[in-house]
Amino acid sequence: MAEVTVTICTTCRAGASTDAPGPRPGARLHDALRGNLPSGVTLRAAECLSACSRGCSMVVAGGAARWTYVYGDMDPDTHVPQILDGLAAYAATPDGLVPWRERPEVFRKQSIARIPPQEACQ
Repeated sequence: MAEVTVTICTTCRAGASTDAPGPRPGARLHDALRGNLPSGVTLRAAECLSACSRGCSMVVAGGAARWTYVYGDMDPDTHVPQILDGLAAYAATPDGLVPWRERPEVFRKQSIARIPPQEACQ
C-alpha cells in the first residue's frame, strides 16, 4: 500500500478574527488528527493552502498513482471522526477513488478539487 499524506493548513482561521485568542482552527484540526491517524497515513502541516475562503482546508494525497483531493470547511470540533474515516477509506484504495456512498459526508460535500494522478497526466 502506498503511503498517504494529509496536509492541514495550520494558518486557517475559518472565519475567526486574526486577534482571536488561542490556536487558529487550522492548527486545532492538525492537533486533533495527530496521533489518531489510520495506519499508513502521515500528517503534515502547511502554512497556507490558498483556500482561505474555505478554511479549515486540507489535502489528501497518496503518490503518483492516486487521485489527490482538496477539502475545505472542515471543523476541528465536529469533523475529526469523519475525516479519520475518510482517510482510512482513501488509504485502503489503490487509486484514491472511494465509491461516493462510502465516503463520509464531509468528503462528499466539502470537496474543493480533485486532481488526477500524475501517472494519468503523462
